[in-house]
Amino acid sequence: MDINALLGKGSEFEGKLTFEGTVRIDGRFTGEIFSDGHLVVGDGAQVQAEIRVANVTVYGTVNGNIQATESVELHAPAALRGNVTSPALHIDKGVFFEGNCQMSSGGAATTSAPQRPVTAPQSQAQPSVRESQPLPAPSTRSKISGLYQGEGRPPELKHNF
Repeated sequence: MDINALLGKGSEFEGKLTFEGTVRIDGRFTGEIFSDGHLVVGDGAQVQAEIRVANVTVYGTVNGNIQATESVELHAPAALRGNVTSPALHIDKGVFFEGNCQMSSGGAATTSAPQRPVTAPQSQAQPSVRESQPLPAPSTRSKISGLYQGEGRPPELKHNF
């Protein structure tokens, strides 16, 4: 990947960033970022911005919403506090993400559709081994002090957790 511009470690910039191609931020950025290109937020970078790009790859910290027309990738040790709108989202193990995600083609948010929590499809439901088993019918045999006084062993209560 050829990088067209770099905001290196130790640098700070505040404002509106527009670019073509690929830009990497390793320092501090505050403001807005717009592009049809690829933004890379490097490890140690701190970005506080509204981001609207084609692709974004995050290794550092981003506070703000991301709208990507193609993809968003969050790689450890990334931290994202904000909402994501993108047709493709990749989150590595070890990434901190606090916000909502809306999968949308073109990266444009639609405000008319209510946000719903993500749920597993029915075909991926928990295996039946983990489901509770029905309890046996109550017995008419007497109990004294919590001791079973019936014939043989008491009925087993099966719970598979």
